[in-house]
Amino acid sequence: MFDFDAAMLARLQFAFTVSFHIIFPAFTIGLASYLAVLEALWLATRRQVFRTLFDYWKTIFAVTFGMGVVSGIVMSYQFGTNWSVFSDKTGPVLGPLMGYEVLSAFFLEAGFLGIMLFGLKRVGPGLHFFATVMVAFGTFLSAFWILSANSWMHTPAGHAINDVGQFVPVDWWAVIFNPSFPYRLVHMVLAAYLTTAFVVGATGAWHLLKSRRIPGDHEAARVMFSMAMWMAAIVAPIQIVAGDFHGLNTLEHQPAKIAAMEGHFESQKGAPLILFGLPDMEAEETKYAVEIPKLGSLILTHDWEGEVQGLKNWPAEERPYAPLVFWSFRIMVALGFAMMGLGLWSLWLRYTDRLYDAPWMHRAALAMGPAGFVAVLAGWITTEAGRQPWTVYGLLLTRDSLSPVDAQAVGASLIAFILVYFAVFGAGTFYLLRLMHRAPDAPPDEPDAQEAALAARTAVFRGASKGAAS
Repeated sequence: MFDFDAAMLARLQFAFTVSFHIIFPAFTIGLASYLAVLEALWLATRRQVFRTLFDYWKTIFAVTFGMGVVSGIVMSYQFGTNWSVFSDKTGPVLGPLMGYEVLSAFFLEAGFLGIMLFGLKRVGPGLHFFATVMVAFGTFLSAFWILSANSWMHTPAGHAINDVGQFVPVDWWAVIFNPSFPYRLVHMVLAAYLTTAFVVGATGAWHLLKSRRIPGDHEAARVMFSMAMWMAAIVAPIQIVAGDFHGLNTLEHQPAKIAAMEGHFESQKGAPLILFGLPDMEAEETKYAVEIPKLGSLILTHDWEGEVQGLKNWPAEERPYAPLVFWSFRIMVALGFAMMGLGLWSLWLRYTDRLYDAPWMHRAALAMGPAGFVAVLAGWITTEAGRQPWTVYGLLLTRDSLSPVDAQAVGASLIAFILVYFAVFGAGTFYLLRLMHRAPDAPPDEPDAQEAALAARTAVFRGASKGAAS
């Protein structure tokens, strides 16, 4: 492990922490909106099932929100420890953007979260719904500012460079609404909605499968499964279209990333679509390629004979690592089409009135529960690894962004992060799964089997103790 230099270890450390962090906001952005929809439906229809589902998912939201905050704080420290040169040079631009995120989004979320969780009987339904909407709006604002800052690093605009080499803003509108920002924001927010939909759908499917053995109404399980499948059927195709627009924008501003994603080393007109293959950076070719002629040019340029640049257009030291980008991109795309397929399948079952009586569909939805998280991580890897070797694309190299840190110190802290993260967030994830395992319409005061067994053992022990004492 210590064969890596400090730069590689610092990159691994940041990649590890950001990978843990990103899955929590991806879930809470969608879940906050889902809670707002559930409460709106409850207020409009007064059907108890919507209130039941709101109470069920708000507890899960609270736990996930807390883990997201904790995992995000660690990253801000890393900017100061491992990436202080980057922080110094980009601080005048990125510092205010991060500050706006805290002042607008985080304050909004934190300010109304307590009312949303505990305030229904204290402030009344109207104000409580307003608090829920504000929490949902806060999660969206957070995504807005974070994606703006991240997009500026990919497509920097609206800045100048001062005498000491710092990026300084000269046009804040151009900084915030930089060329790739709208595409990233739409793509990420839709990904968050899909991530939540598939977690909710998997939970509903789990309880529908259990209900085959347990008599009862199970209306809550049916409602959340139905709502999740509507989201999959509607949003997954929209996401694929949004991804295509995002790809066209990337082709315009970061063509080297597109070349790595597509596995093209040679520039060519009428480029094929490489479905599978093994990009080899040393040989400068994609070996064992399975490809469809001309389809790559059609997708990327919307022209059968459109020209696609290859990685050989850039010096070897300025090329992203193609194997990682190539495969992470394919994982993301494959999961996107699988989500759309599940959504279309649900439409057919809904049309034939079998949506709640199709065990294979429920098993498939259960298996697809983590798909959103995996797709988000794969997309994030594609985006960030494809940006290399730049932290600010075309202007600031990653190796020039590093603090003067020692490799062994960074390696030791990386090991500490791995141990602590798996212990803390592993326990949190286990608790979340336990919450989802409990049926949403189960009586709140009903102990589960383990608690009942513990209570029984305690009663027996106390009875025996009293008997011995008498």
